[in-house]
Amino acid sequence: MKDTSRRNGDAPGASKRVLVIGAGIVGVAAAIWLKRDGHDVTLVDRGGPAAGTSYGNAGLLASSAIIPVATPGLLAKAPKMLLDPNEPLFVKWRYLPKLLPWLPAFLKNANAADAKRIAAALYHIVGDSLADHQALAAGTGAEHHIVPSDYMVVYKDRAAFEKDAFGWGIRKAHGFEWQELEGDALRRRVPGLAPGQDFAVVLGNHGYITDPGRYVAALARHFAGQGGREIRAEVSEIAIEAGRLRGAVIDRVLEPYDAVLVATGAWSRRLMQSFGLRMPLESERGYHMEFWNPSRRFDTPMMISSGKFVATSMEGRIRCAGIVELGGLAAPPSKAPFALLERQFRRAFPDLTWERTETWMGHRPTLTDSLPVIGEIDGAAGVFAGFGHQHVGLTGGPKTGWLLAQLIGGKKPNTDLAAYSPMRFQ
Repeated sequence: MKDTSRRNGDAPGASKRVLVIGAGIVGVAAAIWLKRDGHDVTLVDRGGPAAGTSYGNAGLLASSAIIPVATPGLLAKAPKMLLDPNEPLFVKWRYLPKLLPWLPAFLKNANAADAKRIAAALYHIVGDSLADHQALAAGTGAEHHIVPSDYMVVYKDRAAFEKDAFGWGIRKAHGFEWQELEGDALRRRVPGLAPGQDFAVVLGNHGYITDPGRYVAALARHFAGQGGREIRAEVSEIAIEAGRLRGAVIDRVLEPYDAVLVATGAWSRRLMQSFGLRMPLESERGYHMEFWNPSRRFDTPMMISSGKFVATSMEGRIRCAGIVELGGLAAPPSKAPFALLERQFRRAFPDLTWERTETWMGHRPTLTDSLPVIGEIDGAAGVFAGFGHQHVGLTGGPKTGWLLAQLIGGKKPNTDLAAYSPMRFQ
């Protein structure tokens, strides 16, 4: 079999034959940027575009979401959260033995210095999300799904907001500004908000996607319409010879490629293990409920901090998304997270009615340091990784895809990628 990677080499600007594994937002964004750069690109996913987490997220372009889950105080709060049915943290206890040693390594980062380091790295991936999405979607037919907007975080009162001073201080240091609303001013902005939700901060230069699944699918259709090859299949192996990519086995056939990108989210660990890499990757199982044909819509996506969920008005419904459940990839959805989401939503908006609900559970790919991997694999030249975005996959997908397209094309991005190295855990 001819080794086309040796033919094309690594010269910047040379057209390459590239396989992108995973058709979520990261993979689709990378495929589009690679196609625009003149490469021959195949996009493969066993379920098709947006079949996983890119379908079910909150739809928020959360540029300010740079604060990791692991912050000072988490270790002390976690046991109570796990035992309180009104807290948005769940664990499937049968899965607990498999969480070790992932869980201690994750909690090790729950300190001020590491939280600030992680936030600084996340800022470079998500800090200009609205513009990143607009650049990606330009001319694709998916533009109408992007709505520029504010983003609101609602607290019980000012004291509750001040308890989050650590995170807001980090945001301020990175240039985020906000407006504060209280009492009647907040009620005028959000009619129907329950008493006891009396303080909010409003950040500008955010946005949301009116239907994340349709948005990513529209981007994938544009990619195919521009001559990209899109297939539904399983990649069982990435073949390496003498430390360099040879190709990938798709439906039992070895196809030659110059570069392969692994962007399969929470399912990426298997392919990484084939190179001898042990990725501390777990699924943060996320839940959403959709309230169809609601009696009221919101013009601003908002997080209700007391319930730790985001409510976003989408096409025909309000999507309420949140919850963290540690339970792996195989177990079915749990009932308790759905019940909590609906209970918290009704508590925040007691007068709102709707016709029907739909539910979903998906897998957020989370590494122990809450940062994605973005880069080439040492000892497997031509193989690249792009996964592990935890809660900000949709937000950071376009920038991640652009960075990977630059790397695969032999160009040097203007961003220091050391913090995202796939080799940092080895």
